[in-house]
Amino acid sequence: MIASDESGDEIMTDTIAPAADKAVTKTRATKTAKTAVKSPFADFEAFAMPKMEVPAMVREMTEKGIEQARDAYAKVKTAAEEATDLLEDTFETSRQGVVEFNMKAVDAAKANTDATFAFVKDLMSVKTVAEAIELQSTFARQQFDALSSQARDMQEFATKFSTDVTAPVKEAVEKTFKDLKAA
Repeated sequence: MIASDESGDEIMTDTIAPAADKAVTKTRATKTAKTAVKSPFADFEAFAMPKMEVPAMVREMTEKGIEQARDAYAKVKTAAEEATDLLEDTFETSRQGVVEFNMKAVDAAKANTDATFAFVKDLMSVKTVAEAIELQSTFARQQFDALSSQARDMQEFATKFSTDVTAPVKEAVEKTFKDLKAA
């Protein structure tokens, strides 16, 4: 006859032969002892987990390894967050610099276009060829000076811009190497 015990497992009852009765008793004892460990092979002693104590030295080494892994993870996480912040700052600085550089280029183009239109307007009102040549010479000199000044301003801005973009990266790399040397 088959019945269920307290844990819901099916067990054989009193209709079992006396030789099998010992096996049922033994099975009940192992089921009760192994109720805490759920395994598909809980009924087989060959697959049961042996009860052994982990030596203190192994436990200490494992705990130390886990602690070192946690420390390494924390350092990597911090480095990744710092790198992300650095990239965000660098991209924002780059974006602002490019916008400002483009504004300077547009301003320079507008100034040159306005000067050219003013020259053409003045050229249309000349009465002699000598006035036209003099106007042309004056315009060429002014434009050369203006273009030289604009190029110098753009170069200074580009130098400042590249320094602003690369300075945080340079500082971060130097800090990383300094930290590596200290470790």
